[in-house]
Amino acid sequence: MSEDANRDGDRTADESAEWPVSLEGVTESVVTTLGPNDRWNAAALGLFADEDDGSVTATTWGNTRTRRNFRRRGEGYIQFTVDPVTFADAALSIVEVDDPVLESADAWARVRVERVGADTEGDTRREEWALRPVESRIVAERVPTIDRGFGAVIEATVAASRLGVPAYDQGELRDRLEYYASVVDRAGSPRERAALERVREHADW
Repeated sequence: MSEDANRDGDRTADESAEWPVSLEGVTESVVTTLGPNDRWNAAALGLFADEDDGSVTATTWGNTRTRRNFRRRGEGYIQFTVDPVTFADAALSIVEVDDPVLESADAWARVRVERVGADTEGDTRREEWALRPVESRIVAERVPTIDRGFGAVIEATVAASRLGVPAYDQGELRDRLEYYASVVDRAGSPRERAALERVREHADW
C-alpha cells in the first residue's frame, strides 16, 4: 500500500466507513485492483448510486482485468480524479502502477466488492458488483467549476471504447468523436487537449 494510503487525515478504516464524496446518478471513477503480478491495474468504472437505499454498484463488461481482480481479491480502490489524462488512459489502455492510490486522486475509497448479478448481453458477459467502502480519504478539496472540455473528453472515451463493437453504429460514433474533439479544441485546457490526443492514440480513430 502506498504511503498516501497510510497517512493520517480524512480517513476511516472500519465497517462504518463512508464514501468520501456524495454519489448521485452515475459517477465516473478510476478503480485500481491488484493483479496476479502484484501490480495495480487502473481502469475506468462507473458507479451507480441507488437513490432509495444509498447502495452503490458497478458493472464490468467481459473478461476484463477489473472483473478478474474483483473475483480474485474481492476489493479495490475507487479513485475520484478530475485529471482528464488519467481518466483517458485508464478508460482506453492498460495501465499498471505500483501503488493503489493514484497521484491525481482528490479522494479515494478502498472498497469490498460482492457480485450481485450476472447475465449476457449479446456475446458479452456482464457482471454487477456491490461496492462497500471500508476505508476512505479526502486528499484535496476544490471549488467546483463547469468545464465543457473535461465533459467532452469523458464522452469521447465512452464513444472510443465502443469503436469496433458491432452493436454500435460506427459512423455515428466517429461523428460524435469529431464533435467532442471540436468542443475540446474550443473550450478545453491544455491538459484536456493532451487527454484528447491520448484518446486518439488509444482508439482506432
